[in-house]
Amino acid sequence: MSFHKLISKIGSAILSPGSKKSPYDIWMMRNEPDRSQFKAMGSDSQSWAYRPLVSIVTPVYNPVKYDITRCIQSVIDQVYEKWELCIVDGGSDKSYVKRIIERYAKKDKRIKFVSLSQNKGIAGNSNEALKLATGEYIGFLDHDDMLAPFALYEVVKLLNQSPELDFIYSDEDKIPAKGKNIYLQPGWFREVFLSYNYLCHFAGKRYEPFFKPEWSPDTILSYNYACHFLVVRKRILDEIGGFREGYEGAQDYDLILRVVNKTNNIKRIPKILYHWRATLESTASKTTIKPLASAAGKKAIMEYIKCKGLEAEVLDGPCPTWYRVKYSVSSLQKVNIIIPTRDKVDLLKRCVSSILNKTDYKNYEIMIVDNQSIEKETIAYFNTLNNEKRIRVLQYDKPYNYSAINNYAAKSTDAQFLLFLNNDTEVISSEWLTAMLEFAQREDVGAVGAKLYYQDDTIQHAGVIIGLMGLAAHPYQRLPRSDFGYMGRTNIVQNLSAVTAACMMVRKDVFDEVGGFDEGLEVAFNDVDLCLKIREKGYLIVFTPYAELYHHELASRGRDDTEEKRTRSLQETTTVGNRWKKTVTDGDPYYNPNLSLDKTDFSIKL
Repeated sequence: MSFHKLISKIGSAILSPGSKKSPYDIWMMRNEPDRSQFKAMGSDSQSWAYRPLVSIVTPVYNPVKYDITRCIQSVIDQVYEKWELCIVDGGSDKSYVKRIIERYAKKDKRIKFVSLSQNKGIAGNSNEALKLATGEYIGFLDHDDMLAPFALYEVVKLLNQSPELDFIYSDEDKIPAKGKNIYLQPGWFREVFLSYNYLCHFAGKRYEPFFKPEWSPDTILSYNYACHFLVVRKRILDEIGGFREGYEGAQDYDLILRVVNKTNNIKRIPKILYHWRATLESTASKTTIKPLASAAGKKAIMEYIKCKGLEAEVLDGPCPTWYRVKYSVSSLQKVNIIIPTRDKVDLLKRCVSSILNKTDYKNYEIMIVDNQSIEKETIAYFNTLNNEKRIRVLQYDKPYNYSAINNYAAKSTDAQFLLFLNNDTEVISSEWLTAMLEFAQREDVGAVGAKLYYQDDTIQHAGVIIGLMGLAAHPYQRLPRSDFGYMGRTNIVQNLSAVTAACMMVRKDVFDEVGGFDEGLEVAFNDVDLCLKIREKGYLIVFTPYAELYHHELASRGRDDTEEKRTRSLQETTTVGNRWKKTVTDGDPYYNPNLSLDKTDFSIKL
């Protein structure tokens, strides 16, 4: 018995029907239709008023026999039958390729096939396949991947509900190769025996589902999360001229960015409609492959940014083919850093000192809003700040109300940007203010949040998910600072529905437009409420991991540990819950309905 067959048997035994099922196994059984339901789905689709032809475009070059067979069969097995499969072979030198495809084409007239005399590359081959397409919509399928049998059914079902859509994408997962291209890098033993994904790979199971957010214009510039299963209106593809040469390795990324420059009619289908075939070879080489793809991705992003009339540089992100878009910032833009405080001067000193010593952007002022401090040390510290040109101490002589304090401060500045900052924070990264200003200055952005850590270097804030743990909560809390979270989302710029006001930047005109903080929310959820008001006006909320601070949470206010505080907290939670009931019920667009609301780690919903 070969080594790989041995590992496969071990994987199959561990993952056999009698063994404990993974959360994803359970999710598939509970959420996906089985074959007994396909006939009814097909009959259902026959009754739809709108039944467009969908062209599936598949460029081919020297695929593995098993892979190309399964790929084609996955299209033939579609519940929605009004499709055509447009295959172009870029001059494969393996004789079985043409033979397999021609055999299928003879059996099913919906399959169109052209064999080129020479390989035109991935972009050229794809464009040749596009020339065969006559459908109103184009779906993209790689020659070694597979569609779920109900993929086109779900796409056309959505189009019947929203016929204006131009761009549709879905969730996806991975499937293993079948005995080909398997390569184990050094350290394979630990990988194979300790990684569920590797065992799934050898056992032939689907694994690593990617449950995606709704369209997120900043997230897509961090990495290409939308490429599978991608369906685009053909008219728009014709307008942009299809794929472009010179973007090899990121040609799909470039295509997506040019398409979304033409339309805002974009929708996600939160179902696994695409199975991406991942060999161990490709997985093992993720950290070393694709320098050309990375460069092509940067080039595509730069083109997109120029079309938007913005200035930026595109840097490498935390992983290959992930990116950081760093927008140009003018030093003429003034930021007012608002810090409410009451005594506990050591916290305030640390906060202010970290700003003064670690901030590379210099056009700011610090507005300390003193809420009835009485300790001598605090008053003495305020007196020492009289000579600091960039610091003002503003008196707020009323009972504590976080919203009222910040609204009062916002009215007392002519700065273009407001940075709400807790006094129990401490700057880590010198670019923190610049990193937030990059996005706050954009007209389409309403608020920007930072990445915050507890003192022990675990995550305190990497965004807020609406509906999580009830009304809203922070995901990833207490994970190590280095943890990437779900699909790297702790370490990328992304769009969210809300961010914490422990460190939040808002453009002053936006803040005024939505009426500032609701002063009826003295302590709890006033930041979530503010963000949702901003979103309601059509602005984006952005989280950037490049603004890093410590947040010694509750050090300044303490916990809600009295009956009075608990009553107030419950009232505020109820107020926000009632106000945004529909938003909570509909689900956070930057989360996914297949992910749990009862855990903060993006676990699968069961």
